[in-house]
Amino acid sequence: MIRKIRIFLEMIKIEHTLFVLPFAYVGTILGAVTENHALPTWAQCGWILLAMVGARSAAMGLNRVIDRAIDARNPRTAQRAIPAGLLKSAEVLVFIIVSFLLLFWAASELNSLAVKLMPIAVFMTVFYSYTKRFTWGCHLVLGLTLGLAPLGGWIAVTGTASLPAFILYLAVACWTAGFDIIYACQDIEFDRKEGLYSIPARFGIKGALRIARWLHLLTFVGFALLIALTDLSWWYLIGIVVAGALLVYEHRIVSPDDLSKLNAAFFTMNSVLSAVMFVFTFIDLVLVRSW
Repeated sequence: MIRKIRIFLEMIKIEHTLFVLPFAYVGTILGAVTENHALPTWAQCGWILLAMVGARSAAMGLNRVIDRAIDARNPRTAQRAIPAGLLKSAEVLVFIIVSFLLLFWAASELNSLAVKLMPIAVFMTVFYSYTKRFTWGCHLVLGLTLGLAPLGGWIAVTGTASLPAFILYLAVACWTAGFDIIYACQDIEFDRKEGLYSIPARFGIKGALRIARWLHLLTFVGFALLIALTDLSWWYLIGIVVAGALLVYEHRIVSPDDLSKLNAAFFTMNSVLSAVMFVFTFIDLVLVRSW
C-alpha cells in the first residue's frame, strides 16, 4: 500500500504543487482583503487546500491516462507509472474520480459560485490533455487551466470575481504558459517525429524562447497592475521586483544552444518565484497590517 501511494504521488508530481498552490493563496488573501476587507478564515484556507489537491491530482491523472500511449513512445516519459506497468489505467481512473469528488466536496463547503464554476475547471483539465494533438497553443491552454488556481482562491472567499481577479488569473496563465514552453523545448524532436503540436516544434527553440520571454513580460506587467487596482503596497512591489529578477535569470540560463539547465529553469526558479509572490503578498496584506 505504501509503495502504491508513493507511485501515485510520483505520478501526479506532488512536489510540483509548489508551482501553483502559493498563487492560489495569493488570490485567496488578495480577494478577501480587496472584496471583504478582512482576511480569509482558517476553514476557508483548509477547504481551498483540499480543492487544490483534488483539482491538481485529477488533472495530472487525466493527463497520464490520456497520454499513456504517447508517453510510452517518448524515451523521456517511458518510465512513467502507466507505460512502465506500475499502475493500471483503471486504477488511475478511480483515483481521478476520487480527486474530482474531493474537489466538489471542498467547493461545496466554500460557496455556491465555486460549485457552479467547477464544471469549467473539469472541462479545462480534460481539454488540455488533448490539445497537443491539434494546436501548438496547448501551452496557452495549460496556462489558462492552471491560472484558475488564484482565480478559484479569489472566488472561494468572495463569491465574486472583479477585474483584479482576472488580471491575476491572466498573469499566472502567462507565467505558466511561458515556463511550459521552455520545458517543451526538450521534446522538440519527439514532437516533430510524432506529429504533435507545440510552440518549440512549430517555431523552433529560438522562436519558442522568444515567445516565452514575451509571455513572462506580460506576467510581470500583470503583477504590477495589481498595485494600482488593489490595496497592495511597497512590500508587494519588492516581491514583484524579485520575481522579475527570477524570470530574467530563468531566461539567461537557458538558450537555444544550451538546454542543460532546463530543469533548474523549470522547477527551481518557478517554485521560488511562486513562493516569493506569496510571501511578499502575505507580508503586505497580513503581517504589516496586523502590526
